[in-house]
Amino acid sequence: MFTLNQIKEAHAKVKSGADFPKYIQELAQLGILKYTTYVSDGHTEFIGTDNYSLTSDARYEVLFIANESNPDQFLQYIKNHQQGKSDYYTLSKQAAETGTDKWVTDIINMTCTYYDKKGNEILVETIPGV
Repeated sequence: MFTLNQIKEAHAKVKSGADFPKYIQELAQLGILKYTTYVSDGHTEFIGTDNYSLTSDARYEVLFIANESNPDQFLQYIKNHQQGKSDYYTLSKQAAETGTDKWVTDIINMTCTYYDKKGNEILVETIPGV
């Protein structure tokens, strides 16, 4: 079973979106199958085998999530982040601004799916291998 400390250690190595694939690989080695991150305050629910789960604390003050999503602008923010042009908190603020409520990272299928407040998919990405 994984711990929040193990997850924090793995996450501490992430400096930008460019480091994301290695982070995912490390989470997989810990036994994490998927996780959901909530943009409003950055808390994350991690799910492992046998329905083992942990929830992290909020990472920042509550952000207002726009009621209407702007997938095109969000995609541009994601691309910038993946190129190392923004940090995690900046991306979180940009996600909130563009109506992104949460994202679900599926480590088994290597996808990251972003959702608006209504539960509609905004974007589905394939996580590149390392």
